Amino acid sequence: MREITFPRGREIVLGVGAGIAAYKSCDLLRRLQDHGFLVTVIPTPSSLNFVGKATWEALSGRKVNTDVWENIPAVPHVSLGAKADFLIIAPATADLIARIAAGRADDLLTNTVLTTLAPIILVPAMHPQMWQNQATAANVALLRSRGIHVLEPAVGRLTGDDIGIGRFPETSEIIAKFLEISQSNCDLLGRKILITAGGTREAIDPVRYIGNRSSGKQGYALAFAAAKRGAIVELIAANSTIPDIEGITTIHVESADELDLVVRDRFPEADALLMCAAVADAKPNQYSDSKIKKSALSQIELTTNPDILANIAKKRRSNQVLLGFAAETDSDLLTFGKAKLLAKGVDFLYVNQVSQGAIFGSDLTSGYILDREGGAAKVEEVSKDTLSEILLDNVVERLRYANV
Repeated sequence: MREITFPRGREIVLGVGAGIAAYKSCDLLRRLQDHGFLVTVIPTPSSLNFVGKATWEALSGRKVNTDVWENIPAVPHVSLGAKADFLIIAPATADLIARIAAGRADDLLTNTVLTTLAPIILVPAMHPQMWQNQATAANVALLRSRGIHVLEPAVGRLTGDDIGIGRFPETSEIIAKFLEISQSNCDLLGRKILITAGGTREAIDPVRYIGNRSSGKQGYALAFAAAKRGAIVELIAANSTIPDIEGITTIHVESADELDLVVRDRFPEADALLMCAAVADAKPNQYSDSKIKKSALSQIELTTNPDILANIAKKRRSNQVLLGFAAETDSDLLTFGKAKLLAKGVDFLYVNQVSQGAIFGSDLTSGYILDREGGAAKVEEVSKDTLSEILLDNVVERLRYANV
């Protein structure tokens, strides 16, 4: 089976130097997670005198290594840097800055600095005399000339009675600078987004079912993109083989009734519902506990499944946003799409043409984004990741309008 990979943009390596300010990086880690990032911590061995490995593992939810000789089969001194989208070192002590400037690789963190191609941000924290020392000033200037971002330390109370420049900046200042450097878009920060993906299956007997060709790729792409924008994402996946996305709560369902139950349970707390799952229109009137013999399988009586999206639209609050999807085989997409948008009662509907095996299971998509004001934006063939960003731009704008 081909490995499923998700777009880049969420992986951060947080390096921790051996300074008293190391404890403040615990809050930095949490705030990065709040913004939808996944954080792997690499503390220097000496920094564990200030904050222990167990704390970093508990907060990050990931294994923490400090030494090049740990977990050898994973080749961490190369793999961690290759996987990272960004590398933040906080606090960066005078010693650590000097070692990085010299190109040394005497622990896992400095090895990772040398192997990564990701942008690097250093957050200095040290005694004022150490920050103002000519050696430190020269090292900082050298690192900046190499394209490494070195933040200015704050002025304030340090350890003991010392006051001056060298204080660890406030977490909010570090986050703001990081978002500026990384150009990360966190316009869904704190929003609760409910997304459905895949296709429901309606059991006929223990072996057979009524289903559809939806792979779940678009729903998973939406979930990843929303999390990257800082949203709190719940993904309801119907029969998709795509692996769960780290940092996203995934609920697996099979039938339309199961999907309906979870959507009705989760929707009241959501700011937006993105109904990407393809729900089977009908289900058998009766389920057979044993496999129906081929000779007896002459006809199946069906009953219509509930219209999950239309029903939930009748119960929504005015500040909740609804996005629906429609797969059509008719040539007049706009006519059918506009009628379906009105019937569903949603804010947006993405309608696409799926005849001759198009769209389902593909990495590409094309269609129209319709809105309740009558707008219709054509989407030429793009990746499902790109479409996710376009759709979320619309959702974000509607959420702003809804909360005015």
